[in-house]
Amino acid sequence: MTTSFFKNKVVAITGGSDGIGKALVDILISMGANVSTCGRNQDKLYDLQLIHSGKPLHTLVADISRYNDCKNFIDTTMQFFGGIDILINNAGISMRALLKDTDVDVIEKVMGVNFNGTLYCTKLALGTIMERKGIIVGVSSIAGYRGLPGRSGYSASKYAVNGFLEALRTEMIDSGVHVMWVCPGFTASNIRNVALNNEGQSHGESIMDEEKMMSSHKCAEYILHAIIKRKRNLILTFKGKETIFLNKFFPTLADKLVKKFFLKNGKLVR
Repeated sequence: MTTSFFKNKVVAITGGSDGIGKALVDILISMGANVSTCGRNQDKLYDLQLIHSGKPLHTLVADISRYNDCKNFIDTTMQFFGGIDILINNAGISMRALLKDTDVDVIEKVMGVNFNGTLYCTKLALGTIMERKGIIVGVSSIAGYRGLPGRSGYSASKYAVNGFLEALRTEMIDSGVHVMWVCPGFTASNIRNVALNNEGQSHGESIMDEEKMMSSHKCAEYILHAIIKRKRNLILTFKGKETIFLNKFFPTLADKLVKKFFLKNGKLVR
């Protein structure tokens, strides 16, 4: 990977205290980038500061479902580094519950973090990114191309992210700003452990085999390579590409295969 691409660039990353976000922070700092990140867990952000002591890293406790928290994150990043070259909308939350059993506010909470957070941070950072002819990235999901049972709110939020960024990309074609989204597929991270249940509480465990999934570090490397290449979008893993292909050309078959993978006797098994 061409490490000089990110040297001295200001990269703002939401959700940088865990998983893919933390891996992005670690790699970018090693490449000489100026990094700003936010998260809801103060202890994890403090640990991140300790790991990268003396390096150009700005951290802030923030809940990106709140506009004022996003404004504070973007404003302090601007104050700390003078502008933003790359915004990576990475923070996200998942869910695992059938809609018939799920409170509506669970869906609203997932939409608030995944879509509203992307909307708020992108809108707030757009001015400086336009000035610098920078890059806006959304970390989306295969669930943004194919609705997944037990993840109705998550799928809705990722469809919204994809549509929002595609519209923005078209608006920005002549501006010099590059807009892209990436869909990691199943990646070993904390997102399934903290996925919301039908009452909006964290499950506290993953029912997937995390050891067989792509690592967060490898996923972050793919994302950064796609940014350098200014790709339109990035679909990771064979399973992810296969799912999108089948859903586009053989949707009925995709329905059956997805149902078989996630459901058994009407109950979620994954």
